[in-house]
Amino acid sequence: MGVLALGACASTPQQGAGNSFEPSRFQTWSEGDPAYRLFPGDEVEVTVHTADELNRTLAVGPDGRVSLPLAGSVMVAQMTGPQAARAIADRYARVLRDPIVEVRPVTYGAQQILVGGEVRSPGVYEMISPRMGVMEALTLAGGANNRARLRQVVVLRRAEDGGVMMRTVDIRNAQRGAPTDIIPLARHDIVFAPRTTIAEINDFTELYIRNILPLDNAFAYALADQVFNSN
Repeated sequence: MGVLALGACASTPQQGAGNSFEPSRFQTWSEGDPAYRLFPGDEVEVTVHTADELNRTLAVGPDGRVSLPLAGSVMVAQMTGPQAARAIADRYARVLRDPIVEVRPVTYGAQQILVGGEVRSPGVYEMISPRMGVMEALTLAGGANNRARLRQVVVLRRAEDGGVMMRTVDIRNAQRGAPTDIIPLARHDIVFAPRTTIAEINDFTELYIRNILPLDNAFAYALADQVFNSN
């Protein structure tokens, strides 16, 4: 199990008087299964149907790029397979006539989530199962502390169009054995346990994601794009 600690400065910041929650920043939650997007650490099989000698299995580097023979590097992070194929075909068009390219993921990098807010050990964690939920995520982070508002635990997820979806989960009732929504977490989900209200998510995204996670970390790479560049 891997974890990237957020450091001693990762106490929940105080809200300023003008820091109000902006629900319009987030999209309506959808349980659909979006197309898989490539991230650093993945490996892809690149098939050039018009030039078999260029077929390769390539790693997506920390910068989100793959290195192509004859054509240099191409950004593929955050792209679906067909989108990456088009980007690679466009690059190969500089040296080939009408290239036809197919891209297929063959191995996947670390399946990670970020757990923050009022938990004992906030940080980036590897998922322990494909169907793990919010309660398991909080457990990975040492559990919620006694300041956490468990009626409104926030989950953020990338939407199909690249925006960010948000919903809340009532963990307090689940702890008491009452029926509750089960949300299987997905790669790069963010789980945030607020102290008072979900308005704290504004401070969380700014402090924890933009300022603390290292820029060369693949997880931070994905989150920075989905949270800050989708508005």
